[in-house]
Amino acid sequence: MYSLWRTLDRPLLRDIALVCLAVGVIGLSYGAIAVASGFPVWFPVVLGLLVVAASSEFLFIGIIAAGGSPVAAVLAGLLVNARHLPFGLAVPDVLGRGAWRFLGTHLMNDETVVFALAQKDTARGRAAYWACGLGIMVCWPAGAAIGGLAGTVIHDTGAFGLDAMFPAVLLALILPALRGDRDKRRAALAGSALALAAVPFLPAGLPVLLALAGLSLTTARKEAVR
Repeated sequence: MYSLWRTLDRPLLRDIALVCLAVGVIGLSYGAIAVASGFPVWFPVVLGLLVVAASSEFLFIGIIAAGGSPVAAVLAGLLVNARHLPFGLAVPDVLGRGAWRFLGTHLMNDETVVFALAQKDTARGRAAYWACGLGIMVCWPAGAAIGGLAGTVIHDTGAFGLDAMFPAVLLALILPALRGDRDKRRAALAGSALALAAVPFLPAGLPVLLALAGLSLTTARKEAVR
């Protein structure tokens, strides 16, 4: 594991640190919303450690707070996290082996996968994946704990617009990978269009899963050209 850290250079470490900071900031909002919705302070922290998936956790909290059953909340969270299935197929070489593979799978999320796929070789991809995953594992529940304490005082958490920081950071990470690659740009645009069209009709998190269909559209176009 020590050899992975030596693979990271300063620009990559900076990008990972910024993403982990953004995750922590979103954790503040998450914890505050959970406590303002009637949950105890410890609940979003424990959920953050066990799930490590912001969209499904927000959805779970929202369904319970609106009076939904825990079973419905769990099923909705599992459905949103179904996007991890193609994620696992995209980054099988970075998850580690043996017992480490279980931890690596637990750390899988949008940010870790984006960092892994953005690297030019497997070694850098593995190092970026683990560094980002472990950083998020610390920053997400820590932010939830601080936000939970703040939630006893702040009731209008949406007024701060903290949720906009997260997608902005992800977009900044993805843009360099789209330069000079027309097929990737087509896939990204097709997926974005599908996700935006689905936002009014699907729960939070599912439009992102639908966006993966953009890859199939691009693949179909390649086959047609051949």
